[in-house]
Amino acid sequence: MEPACRKDKQKQKETPTRGDRAKQKSAQQELKQRQRAEIYALNKVMTELEQQQFDTFCKQMQTPAE
Repeated sequence: MEPACRKDKQKQKETPTRGDRAKQKSAQQELKQRQRAEIYALNKVMTELEQQQFDTFCKQMQTPAE
C-alpha cells in the first residue's frame, strides 16, 4: 500500500507546480506588457524631443548670420 501513497503524494506535489507555472507565465506576460507600454511611452517622449531639437535647428539656420 505504500506505493499508492507515494503516487498520491507525487500528484499533490505536481498540482501546485502547475499552478506556479501558470502564475509565472501570467507574471511574465504582465511584465512584457508593462515593458512594452514603457517603451512606447519613452519612444513618444524621445520623438517629441527630437522634433523640438530639429525645429530649433531649423530656426537657427534660417536666421541671417551676422
